[in-house]
Amino acid sequence: MQAASQDPALKPDADPRAAIRERALALGFDAVGFAPATSSPELRERLSSFLTEGMHGDMGWLAANEARRGDAAALWPGARSVVVVAASYRPGIDPLDVLSRPDRGGVSVYARTGRDYHDALKKRLKELGRWLGTVHAGDARAFVDTAPVMEKPLAQAAGLGWQGKHTNLVSREHGSWLFLGELFTTLDLEPDTPEADHCGSCRRCLDACPTAAFPVPYRLDARRCISYLTIEHKGHIPLEFREPMGNRIYGCDDCLAVCPWNKFAQTSPRIDDLLPRIELTAPRLADLVRLDDASFRTLFSGSPIKRTGRDRFVRNVLIAIGNSGRAGLAPEAERLLSDPSPLVRAMAVWALARLLTPEAFADLRAANLPLEKDEDVVGEWAVMGGRDGTDAPR
Repeated sequence: MQAASQDPALKPDADPRAAIRERALALGFDAVGFAPATSSPELRERLSSFLTEGMHGDMGWLAANEARRGDAAALWPGARSVVVVAASYRPGIDPLDVLSRPDRGGVSVYARTGRDYHDALKKRLKELGRWLGTVHAGDARAFVDTAPVMEKPLAQAAGLGWQGKHTNLVSREHGSWLFLGELFTTLDLEPDTPEADHCGSCRRCLDACPTAAFPVPYRLDARRCISYLTIEHKGHIPLEFREPMGNRIYGCDDCLAVCPWNKFAQTSPRIDDLLPRIELTAPRLADLVRLDDASFRTLFSGSPIKRTGRDRFVRNVLIAIGNSGRAGLAPEAERLLSDPSPLVRAMAVWALARLLTPEAFADLRAANLPLEKDEDVVGEWAVMGGRDGTDAPR
């Protein structure tokens, strides 16, 4: 009797790497590589130094999982290999163009996508994992920036690129515009050759940083990074960083956008969920500052921006309004002097100190300061330097 033919897609190979790569590319990923499920002692030392020096700011989850983050094998002891995938989110326009439009807000390219990249990539990674289990009888676990995985070193070990001087992954084929995901597996797969560093003497990313967040090449002080300040930082943004923020209201792409390797990035997103939402390309500050919690959640449903929360987001928008030089936006800030959130009220005060005449600001101060109970907001009202707000006691 003739044996039943087997679906070619389900036929195991002696060396499964080519089939895995083909399957991953078919799912929409743009690059695939293989790395051992281990981490070097040097990598663990770098992580420990970063945390010891406090450069992670108030991202306590980094320190809480230091042991597992510093050792890929500790995350899942049964894993032998890691399939590292990457998806391009290369923008179709210069992401820095919005910085010259002070009435608009700058949203990082990664957050303009139609769907949260965590969800878009993990769905496909899980599908790849199921296929891997069916065809090659290997267990697999998928991670997309949601577990203590040092994904950029793994991507470099898998040959997908190298960590540039801005600490992000750089690819010779895709520039600095890659989302990463990892599929840990029990299969023992031959690793790819790690990618070498091709930054050379270039320092464009370091010089482009508006807040000097790179104390030395290849080292980021998150406490000075606009992406950290606008996304992760839960408190008031320190005074020294507000003016350099400009109109960046969620994240910052400056160090990524100036990388000369971007000129070789020809691939636009192949995954539909990663195509940009036009309404987030250059949104009007006047619209964003009016968001209450319900409208914020509706606008950013399915977006990573939603996790930041309305209060922190509007905090950022008010800083952009204060930097806009547009006195016509002052009424929007004035309306928020009675907002329930101290984060919002404090930045409304700062924005008004920048936009109003000293006399108009003094009148508002006289009317509102006696009613204010929050110490930080009182501190903002205590501005003594007129409209530039440089004498605020913070």
